[in-house]
Amino acid sequence: MKFGKEFASQMVPEWQEAYMDYNHLKKLLKEILGIIDRKASALPSQEKANLNRRLTLYRAFSGLNRRSSSVVVDEEAEILINAERSSDFASALEQYQSTLINPSEEGADEELAFFKSLDHEFQKALNFYKTKVEDAKEEADGLSRQMDAIIALRVAVDCPLGGDSSTSGMETIDILSSVSSSTNKGRLASIGENEGFNGSKKDASILEGGRHRKPPRQSNGGGTKYKPPSLDVLDHVKINCDSQTPLETLKHVLMTSEPEAFSKVELKKAEEIMKQAFIEFHKELRLLKNFSFLNQLALSKILKKYDKITSRNASKFYLQISDRSYHGICEEVNKLLAKVETVFVKHFSNGNRREGMKFLRPSRKIERHRITFFLGLFTGCTIALVAAVVIAVHARDILNSEGRNQYMDNIYPLYSLFLYVVLHMIMLSGDIFFWRRFRVNYAFIFNMKTGTELGYRELLLVASGLSVLALAATLSNLDMDMNPDTRSFAAITELVPLVLLIMVFLITFCPFDVVYRPSRFLILNCGWRCLCAPLYKVTLPDFFFADQLTSQVQAMRSLVYYACYYGWGDYKMRTHKCLDSDVYEVVYIAIAIIPYWSRFLQSFRRYYEEKDSMQAINGLKYMSTIVALVMRTSYDMYKGWNLKVLAALTSTIATVYNTYWDLVIDWGLLRRDSKNAWLRDKLVIPQHRVYFVAMVVNVILRFVWMQVVLDINEAPFVHKKAFVSLVASLEIVRRGIWNFFRDLQKTAVPDLIIPAERGGENQTTLHDDAYN
Repeated sequence: MKFGKEFASQMVPEWQEAYMDYNHLKKLLKEILGIIDRKASALPSQEKANLNRRLTLYRAFSGLNRRSSSVVVDEEAEILINAERSSDFASALEQYQSTLINPSEEGADEELAFFKSLDHEFQKALNFYKTKVEDAKEEADGLSRQMDAIIALRVAVDCPLGGDSSTSGMETIDILSSVSSSTNKGRLASIGENEGFNGSKKDASILEGGRHRKPPRQSNGGGTKYKPPSLDVLDHVKINCDSQTPLETLKHVLMTSEPEAFSKVELKKAEEIMKQAFIEFHKELRLLKNFSFLNQLALSKILKKYDKITSRNASKFYLQISDRSYHGICEEVNKLLAKVETVFVKHFSNGNRREGMKFLRPSRKIERHRITFFLGLFTGCTIALVAAVVIAVHARDILNSEGRNQYMDNIYPLYSLFLYVVLHMIMLSGDIFFWRRFRVNYAFIFNMKTGTELGYRELLLVASGLSVLALAATLSNLDMDMNPDTRSFAAITELVPLVLLIMVFLITFCPFDVVYRPSRFLILNCGWRCLCAPLYKVTLPDFFFADQLTSQVQAMRSLVYYACYYGWGDYKMRTHKCLDSDVYEVVYIAIAIIPYWSRFLQSFRRYYEEKDSMQAINGLKYMSTIVALVMRTSYDMYKGWNLKVLAALTSTIATVYNTYWDLVIDWGLLRRDSKNAWLRDKLVIPQHRVYFVAMVVNVILRFVWMQVVLDINEAPFVHKKAFVSLVASLEIVRRGIWNFFRDLQKTAVPDLIIPAERGGENQTTLHDDAYN
């Protein structure tokens, strides 16, 4: 792989604009090369050969000259570089200006333009790196204050008697923690040899692995005493770990005052937040270190290309300046990395460095060949089964048989459930494939543990396996139904789809570590939090999962039909009276409302906590969809001119509302002030036309509800139930497209810990809101 592609593949997407524009610099070099080639082609053949030989000899020995330690820089200098900075080198932004010595008569303007662009790109990357390092140091100070609070909280919870800071001494205290009065200055206790992030020595005790150990004995008149811990820092700490579960939310709403004592539950939650904060901060530092390395490497590569083209020796002098710049001399990132690792191992992995580094530097998921093998096997089986079903239907002329309508009305809705699930998984696997292709860190965005996230191959494997089971059940059902030898076993024949559904539920809720348990439990957890909205704090996986459910309304109605068909109908005779039941009609409407109602409550919770008016407007969007859905379903079930007008009116309002929100708010498109015409500033795909095609497709698929109002429920060659499945599948396809183009963002985990707005400057809040 060429360096340009490798350089682009290792960029952090959020920092992409801060990297050196390597491709632009290469274009400038190509222009210089073109001028040199035109000049060489205009010379006589003999002079051209001599020129090529001189250039070859010069280039061959230029490398040896660069390696020579006896070279005098001033005498051999090809360029002069003026580096401007203020006396405060650590915080000032640097400016570089290169001057070319003895430029050639032809191509001088292009070479000057090259160095001007090179100076701009280099100082852009350098100043960004310096700014990020300063931000990292501030984050380290914040983590230091939080770690002091955690240490003091451990003392208060494990040994409440240690909270009396006025006591002069206590004997046989089975802890060691001395949070000094300098806590509020942002120093972290017990790092390395009692050294904080910023290198300051402290009189703090060492907490090995989060457990309190005895301090050095202090002699006082022949007696041995221990210095009690100072818990003054807890007077300036607010632990905001509440409102995470329904019970805690209700307590938070009903309680007028907060409890005075700290509990072990609060300590555990605070430690989990701090642990995740250290992991993400360590990851950010590694990315920052890689940012500096990549830019220095890009600078070296482009300068060597320049030397090769122009037969100059400019790279040596420019790289010497680079080595003396902030990129070359700054060691803050390496120091912070070492100290973060020391603190994490000591306080969050019980002193076990190997275990601690598994969290800080998790190994990437290994792509296994057996997944590809079984994916190909199941895909081939799916194609074969589809062909077998089609052949069976046409060979026995089932479409024109007397039992066609009975089968489509009673049996087809049972199997269509698996069609919706498989199609949704295929669309999600496509989203994951393109997210990876365009470097969207979906595992971090959706809070997946590194090494357990599903890739597109794994998701396609599950989808193909489920499709094999569903198609095999369909084929066996058809065969047993049409075979005279097995028609007497009607009970067994009709129970095939129910057995398949039970198998799927057993696998989904299986507690054992099989069939991607972390991903299954993540989905189940999101589903539970959606059902309990607004009692849970809303995170991005929660409302993203609820949005997926809004496109699975027909699948949820199929589950209701399962209960009615096997619970109250005569499934042996393929008859049911679901549509004649008032309870079924109410549940049929209510089950479709649940996803939208959940999103409405989630938006209300976010508006209550964040005071963001956009969340209230978003909630109204889902309320309008609920009204439109109720009107359309009522008209589909009861008909009537009044219901038709109401369904058309409410559906039009909801569709326009939702389409505008999709395109402008969620996708960030149609913005006049953007640097990309009518698109958002940051694009995942560089081809602009793809976004406009996606907009048109989204608008078209948004209006599929018109088939209900216009009574287009059945085509001449398609049954009504199949037509409903087709419309539901188009909505799933639209959702898959929406997933990819949606502007997914997640705030950095260190932002979990911020100063509280109330209670003074030194008050600190631990909270668990990681998302926008």
